[in-house]
Amino acid sequence: MTLLKQIRKNIYAVFFLFFLFSCSNGSGGNSALALLALLGGSSDLPAEWTWISGRSFDALGGGYGLGVYGTKGVADPANFPGGRQDAMQWIDSSNQLWLFGGIGRDPGTGFGRLNDLWKFDGTNWTWVKGANTVNSAGAYGTKGVADPANEPGARVSGTTWVDSSGNLWLFGGCAGINSGDCFSDLWKFDGINWTWVAGPNTKNTNGVYGTKGIANAANFPGGRQGAAGWIDSADNLWIFGANAGLEESFGTPSTLNDLWKFDGTNWTWVAGPKTIGGPGDGNWGTINVPAASNIPSSRGKSISWVDSSDNLWLFGGSSYDGEFNDLWKFDGTNWTWKGGSNSANQTGIYGKKNIAGSQNRIGSRGNGIGGKLPNGRIWIFGGFGVDANGDSGQLNDLWIFDGKNWTWKGGTNLVTQAGNFGPKGKAGTSYYPGGRFGPSGWTDSRGNIWIFGGQGIDANGNNEFQNDLWKVRL
Repeated sequence: MTLLKQIRKNIYAVFFLFFLFSCSNGSGGNSALALLALLGGSSDLPAEWTWISGRSFDALGGGYGLGVYGTKGVADPANFPGGRQDAMQWIDSSNQLWLFGGIGRDPGTGFGRLNDLWKFDGTNWTWVKGANTVNSAGAYGTKGVADPANEPGARVSGTTWVDSSGNLWLFGGCAGINSGDCFSDLWKFDGINWTWVAGPNTKNTNGVYGTKGIANAANFPGGRQGAAGWIDSADNLWIFGANAGLEESFGTPSTLNDLWKFDGTNWTWVAGPKTIGGPGDGNWGTINVPAASNIPSSRGKSISWVDSSDNLWLFGGSSYDGEFNDLWKFDGTNWTWKGGSNSANQTGIYGKKNIAGSQNRIGSRGNGIGGKLPNGRIWIFGGFGVDANGDSGQLNDLWIFDGKNWTWKGGTNLVTQAGNFGPKGKAGTSYYPGGRFGPSGWTDSRGNIWIFGGQGIDANGNNEFQNDLWKVRL
């Protein structure tokens, strides 16, 4: 053994003992991780969580954080949306969050679906459009014509995109209890007015599939909620599946695994069946091998993103069989199963917090939130899924995926955990939101992760609709 190799071996041995000591007594853990990073190990520094605004528990005793709307169009530090889950969201070119609808309460404590549109500029909330009461019917106006009076009706779990011109797009969602009254309308918001672009202005409409691979003005997907969405570099809008949707003829919403593309004018049915899904209806094929016969099982409320090569990615989701942790890539022609299990309800294998490892495995889940960081890595938070003990419930774990390995970055490895908020505005590595599903979340240009609301566990351990806003610095 050369002298250099012996020195290196001794350094790693010293570090290993230091790391074990740091982890065992709780002191110096960050220093150990930093040393590991300097030595070329696979590690990250701990995430810092900051509770920005909203309530940490239900101070009013109604089970829901009530919003403060203020004056429409006027930003104010006192404003914030009410507690809600399954809201729709966008991030514009100025890094502002836009939030629409969901299920929750209005200021008068009415409970139902919402159609309020909010903007968050990084400091203050502004109520922009829509009603401050629940279950608003909205107004379609004339198809293709923008109008100040236009607005989508109240709904949950629609699919959203932002195009290269900064327009915000919205498809579908459901307005009824138990996933009923599903829409198949397509809307565009230009920052001032809504335009009804395509699809019917009625609920519970079956899809018109046409011929697979052929665009047609008569085509449109059936009403649905929980579809995954992507937008590619050519501004084509893509949707996949649903946890509750209508296919060509069946009259009751069910899970779907059809794939559609909208080119700005017409819809095209691209892949998947035009019938409702059922248990075991996916075809995973061989891992890392693309094939025309591959298709994810019918599901909804997955997490989706687009990579730099215009590939569409899909993680997990909820199906007839339960929740999944499988990872898929669609290259424009074929699906490829890229990781995770082809069986539902997989237990999470967390490993050590902030340490990447090939043995780590994110547990199965649906209705979480995630996105892409500026460095290309993927983050995923929460949802309804399976923890380290195999129990199912609301999760509050934060994961990072580097394209190869998963890293548990924050939160707990157990379901239904109460939030540890700390003082409002103070960052800390020991803070975290409570377990939840149906939150909203986004990434800003600096790589900070933001998380808002969802149905979950507050600081007192109560399960309710949340309106807390968090920032995570990695």
